[in-house]
Order: sequence, then structure tokens, then C-alpha cells
Amino acid sequence: MIEAIKIPTEAGTFDALACGASGGREVMLLHGFPEAAIEWEFQLGALGNGGCQVVAPDLRGYSPGFRPERVDAYRVEEFVGDVIAIADELGWQRFDLVGHDSGGYIGWSAAAAYPQRVRTLAAISTPHPAAFLRALTEDEDQAQRSQYFELLRRPRVAERILLADGATALRKIFDWKIPEERVEDYIHRLTQPEALTAALNWYRALHLAGPTPPVDVPTLYVWSTEDTAIGSFAAQTTADHVTGPYRFEMLEDISHWIPEQAPEALTMLLMEHLLAHRG
Repeated sequence: MIEAIKIPTEAGTFDALACGASGGREVMLLHGFPEAAIEWEFQLGALGNGGCQVVAPDLRGYSPGFRPERVDAYRVEEFVGDVIAIADELGWQRFDLVGHDSGGYIGWSAAAAYPQRVRTLAAISTPHPAAFLRALTEDEDQAQRSQYFELLRRPRVAERILLADGATALRKIFDWKIPEERVEDYIHRLTQPEALTAALNWYRALHLAGPTPPVDVPTLYVWSTEDTAIGSFAAQTTADHVTGPYRFEMLEDISHWIPEQAPEALTMLLMEHLLAHRG
């Protein structure tokens, strides 16, 4: 059974969803933009009922009780610190980390910075940050795909455009690939006061991030062929930035929204990944 919990840390309090009994294998799920922990509903239930203790937090800026005002409070390093703080509060010494979209970027960074804490990494959609940066400069296709970054980084302008006409542009981001009721849930969350600005501050602080070293923990990277945000160049070159055991899986005819559009396929891959690396 999935339950809503709150996780207090020194930095702030996170809303979260949890499933599974204490003592199970510890797994943390990190959502992306413009979503929330509920994107992992299927995985929470499957993994939690399969012997894992699974927690999916609403990240900094998404949890109503933790929305710093300053843009620099949304640096990648701050999110990585949140991951460790949440694990500490849960009493997890080592844990498996799964991230999608911006949560994937955080996952790569956390696994690189804390290999003694992160048992395994599963990155969904998002390539290793170094592979992504290389693609932005060397691959014209990726540069075109990422042009939306410029809009999202513009204070007030992005909010006005995304929320105009009943948040029509924000809805279009999902490209009608996930259930309408889930999209409405996300829209409701992001139309609360300051919520969208807090979510967008992730993009506005990205230029403050330092380089991400190679990752040496066992890693699964799942990319989908119909992902409009991430092209094949970044996906294929991610292997150059993993020094530990690595598995790359490509899902055909699936969009960027893998956890919700292909929940069964993704969950099977996650289970195989966890079973393959028990240490």
C-alpha cells in the first residue's frame, strides 16, 4: 500500500510517497519536470510489494514546505545534498537510486559524488551530464531539441507563457502520452502560488553546476526512441562516462514519459537491475 509521508531534514521538509516494509531493500525514486513523486505510482507499488522499501520524494521546489526563493538554492549540488539528507533521515546507509528527467540528472550527480552511499543507479531518459553537454556542442539535433531551455530560464516570461489559457502550453509538454487525470494533477500542483517558479528554478540554476565525474556504481540507463528532449547522440555516448557495470536499454516507440507510458517495461528492467546487483 502506498502511503503519503513527510520527511523532515535540516534544509526543509519533503512530502513523499512510500511503499514497502522497513528492512526491505532501500530504493529512492526521483521525479522530473514538470511532474511529482506520483509519476512513480506503478513502480512504488511493484517494488514495494516485491520486497523493497521504496520512497519517492517531491523534490525541492515541488514540496510545498520547501520552496527556497533564491535561484542558487536550486543548484544541482543542493539537490544531491537533499538526496543524502533524505536517506539519512530514513536511516539508509546504502540505497538504490532511480531518477527520471531532472531526477535522472540529480541521480547521475549523486552516484558520482557518493558511491559509498548509492548502491546502484538507474537513469531514465536523462543521459550522463557530460554526454549531454557534449551533445549540445557537437550534435545539431540535440542543440535544436534543447532550445526550450532558453524559454524556461526566462524569469516571469516562462511562467506567463506556460500558464496562459488555462496552462495550455504546460499541458502540451506531456504530448498526450500520459493519462489526462495525471496531467491535471500536475497542473493543479504547479498552478499553486510560486510552485511553477520553484520548479523552473532548476533550469535557471543549471549553469551553476560543476562537472559531473564518471560514475562507477552499477548503472542502468533507459532511453526511448520517441524522446523529443534527448537525442541518440547523448544516449549512445553516455557509456563513455560509466566506469562500473553498465546496461543500456532502448525502448521503441515510447516518448520521454517512460515511467508512466511504459510502466510495466520499465519496472521489469528496474527489477532485473536490482537483482543483478545485490551488493
